Amino acid sequence: CRSAEADGIVTAGGVASWHELALYLIARFCGASAARETAKVHLLAGHEDGQLFFASANRSISGSDKIIARCQEWIGQHYEQPNPVQRMVEIAGLNGRTFARRFRAATGKSPIDYVQQVRIEEAKQMLETTVEPVDNLAEQVGYVDPAAFRRTFGKLAGTTPAEYRRRFSRLSGGH
Repeated sequence: CRSAEADGIVTAGGVASWHELALYLIARFCGASAARETAKVHLLAGHEDGQLFFASANRSISGSDKIIARCQEWIGQHYEQPNPVQRMVEIAGLNGRTFARRFRAATGKSPIDYVQQVRIEEAKQMLETTVEPVDNLAEQVGYVDPAAFRRTFGKLAGTTPAEYRRRFSRLSGGH
């Protein structure tokens, strides 16, 4: 999408150019966050790399198991802390095996997979809205090893952190 706002002209070219134009207009009139969400919901971008990086994880809190719901709420606020699964086991007051079984029954994920999902979703938000270096973001969401962060990000988001930022931060004004 090309823009000469001073002249009141916005142009775009290509088969799916209306995607870029629509996102530009949404960002301009509704804000960058609305444009990012629209892009994700409607899969508006090049799809040559697949659609995984458009996905957002559902972090609904378990209604069936109050102990697990309390742990989900805790991890939502403390995802960056070291050893988060052990801390959730302590909060739950259960032994590790019982906690893991109940957590999977309530969420459909193992506790560590859930923690990784929360951390990567937080990292995605930071990549979309900041220019903070990827290694710093990795640390902020709880990864001591930036390489481990990149591997996990790639597995869950389907792309590298840098590519994710390139695709979605442009809707924020071109970070």
